[in-house]
Amino acid sequence: MAEEQKNNPLHGKTLQMILEHLVTYYGWEQLSTKININCFKNNPSIKSSLAFLRKTPWAREKVESLYLYTLRRG
Repeated sequence: MAEEQKNNPLHGKTLQMILEHLVTYYGWEQLSTKININCFKNNPSIKSSLAFLRKTPWAREKVESLYLYTLRRG
C-alpha cells in the first residue's frame, strides 16, 4: 500500500492542511471565485469550511484539485 501512495501528492496531507494552504495562497475572496461555494463567501472560517467539505464529497474534490493545481504551478 505504501508503494501505491508514494507518488500521491495528497498522501499525508489533511484536509485542514490543504485548506490552510489555499487560503494562504489565494485568500478567502479569490478562493471563493475559484470554487463557488458559500462557505468560502459568507463569513468564511477554516472550521466552518472543514465541516462543510468533510460532508460534501464534490466540494472536497474541487478543493483537492485546486490544491494539486497550485502545487504544479509552484
